[in-house]
Amino acid sequence: MQVKRIAIVGGGPAGMMASIRAGQLKQDVVLIEKNPALGRKLLLSGKGRCNLTNACALEEFLKRFSRNGEFLRDAFKVFFNKELMSFFTARGLKLNIERQMRVFPACDKSASVLGIIKNELAKNKVRVLYNCRLKDILLKGSEARAVELSGGKFIYCDRVILACGGVSYGFTGSSGEGLEIVRKLGHHIVPLRAGLVALKTKERYFEELKGITLKNVRLIFSDCQRKLISGVGELLFTDFGVSGPLVLTLSGQIVDWLLEKKRVYLDIDLKPALSYGQLEARLLGEFKSSPRKNIKNIMKSLLPQRMADVFLGVCGISCKNASQITQEERRKIINQLKGLRLEISGPMPIEEAMITRGGVSLKEVDPRTMQSRLIKGLYFAGEMLDIDADTGGFNLQAAFSTGYLAGESAALN
Repeated sequence: MQVKRIAIVGGGPAGMMASIRAGQLKQDVVLIEKNPALGRKLLLSGKGRCNLTNACALEEFLKRFSRNGEFLRDAFKVFFNKELMSFFTARGLKLNIERQMRVFPACDKSASVLGIIKNELAKNKVRVLYNCRLKDILLKGSEARAVELSGGKFIYCDRVILACGGVSYGFTGSSGEGLEIVRKLGHHIVPLRAGLVALKTKERYFEELKGITLKNVRLIFSDCQRKLISGVGELLFTDFGVSGPLVLTLSGQIVDWLLEKKRVYLDIDLKPALSYGQLEARLLGEFKSSPRKNIKNIMKSLLPQRMADVFLGVCGISCKNASQITQEERRKIINQLKGLRLEISGPMPIEEAMITRGGVSLKEVDPRTMQSRLIKGLYFAGEMLDIDADTGGFNLQAAFSTGYLAGESAALN
């Protein structure tokens, strides 16, 4: 096999895996990273524990992508969750499969994952250039043949793999310059939107609830025409609105609704396991058994302590004994327990989102190789592609898989 020089831009999961695979195939690999260290975003994943992948079956896995999961089928045929897990276990990292089939290192440390990857980079003689920002890609005819870096440096090469990410988690260095460069080269960039992002609400009184996590609740988002109903799970109140797994999972669709200039509402079912009738029977039972008990103390048996006052304020009920609660007030309480309404004013900035939605149009990328259909010798991997998924290890697996396939294709083709 002829040895090629392959320039890979971006030291995240996709870029590092592309470098390792190309290095395994005995290519001359240069990995270019704008930060002084590799894998900054990887270290943050899974709240510092690194949710490497998800152990569910392929068809279920593909369903967890918002639109374009089918594009990944070829990449997953080459390198999927079993191969990724074997990659790490063969190098001494023990893994645990947790609830919802999420896969984590047994030590619960992202640094252990990064350590193995860095060892593999060194083992496969990948040269890493730090503190180098991509400025341009140079073409010879219609073929990528060099990258221009900050400081007037050029890397001449036979293949270029771009894995420089989107714009989410901007503090890690993701600024979207790679997308802007390929736009100038003729690629269509699907507009960037926030994914897996917390949402702001118009109601400010919930600032008092900052830090409270509600477990076993259900969310119903609506724009007066459509509804999105979550499963049962967790919601986190923040000083600006709401977050937590349920919100993050549905946030991409909510962002799209907001871009359509729709008014979007969130109804929180605080007691999804109980029907209206069951809740009324429970309240009546509490009122009859403790008629002199303050309503605030009764609500503390149904809600977190700090939430009781705010909840009663929303219901317009002052502190009084259970025996003084009218039938109308009781119905207000039940209605709010089954649908505490907030209005969504917008998402948090895309720079604070966990992932970027949008990116290089998949119509212009060969799914069998990750090579550009417009520019020979140019490959894409990871978050630059118009692919996004739910939380649970799906996005990270897509990064590793597209990186692996890009590295292999650049080496062999």
